[in-house]
Amino acid sequence: MPKRRISKASKRRLTFFGTISVVAIVYFIFSLIYNIYTIYNLNLEKKALDNKYIELQAKAEELKIDIDKLNDPEYLADYARENYGYSKPGEYKIQIEEEIEEIKEASEQLEILSISINKNYVILGLSASMLLIFIYILSKGKKKKQKNKK
Repeated sequence: MPKRRISKASKRRLTFFGTISVVAIVYFIFSLIYNIYTIYNLNLEKKALDNKYIELQAKAEELKIDIDKLNDPEYLADYARENYGYSKPGEYKIQIEEEIEEIKEASEQLEILSISINKNYVILGLSASMLLIFIYILSKGKKKKQKNKK
């Protein structure tokens, strides 16, 4: 079979259109990937916004209930007594919640401090151990050198 010869013009056309075709295919692939990535991110954002919307709706319902409760004078009086320390005539109010919170906070701080102190003791102990091991190794090395000199 004789070899078929391709003219230079045909080679140029194939090269030109082949290059354009490859560039177009690569462009469309990158464009497709970018659009898929964008759609994925938008779906994630939509889910987050849907969750936030549901939370805000629930909060709005709670606020509507609170508004209805605050329109009731009896509830309003109880609320004022509970949150602002008001009392009825002849009624005594003792508040110790603040002291309990302060005691809890102080105990948490003491616990954190004790953990920190314990960590410092561990680090100090390890450092001292490493120092003693280092001194021991150096003294062994000096003894070997003195034995080798004799």
